[in-house]
Amino acid sequence: MSAGSSSARSPRRRAREFALQGVYQWLLADHPVASIEAHLKEVAGFDKADQTLCFQLLRGTLAQAPTLEAEFGPFLDRPLAELSPVERAVLLLATYELSQCPQVPYRVVINEAIELTKSFGGSEGHRFVNGVLDKLAPRLRAVEVAAANPGGNAAS
Repeated sequence: MSAGSSSARSPRRRAREFALQGVYQWLLADHPVASIEAHLKEVAGFDKADQTLCFQLLRGTLAQAPTLEAEFGPFLDRPLAELSPVERAVLLLATYELSQCPQVPYRVVINEAIELTKSFGGSEGHRFVNGVLDKLAPRLRAVEVAAANPGGNAAS
């Protein structure tokens, strides 16, 4: 997995990209988190990422993976096993951020997830990820979503 090189990517975007790569590696090979972190530290460009954020996202996501899957699972249109590893990894990361990082606005979490899926996933994967997260956000961030959509109908 690799995205095109762009010097315009922020350290936080890079952190999410590297965390995604770590979750992807975990999903495919079930390596321990310490091994994944050691590998990420050796990847070119890692020094330009927000390493604290990267490891927070990676560790938190892997530690809570079954709980996170239970959160987004009801909004899937197919069995979890049929998701591409990229879609699954992005949904895990975004669900972790929605549930554990309230300082990051929910719209930012969703946008970052869409951008990651566009960079690393299949051609229509971003639409699927967006649909799932749009349904999940009101459940995990009810007050924030309601405040952003006054008078609107938030999915529950």
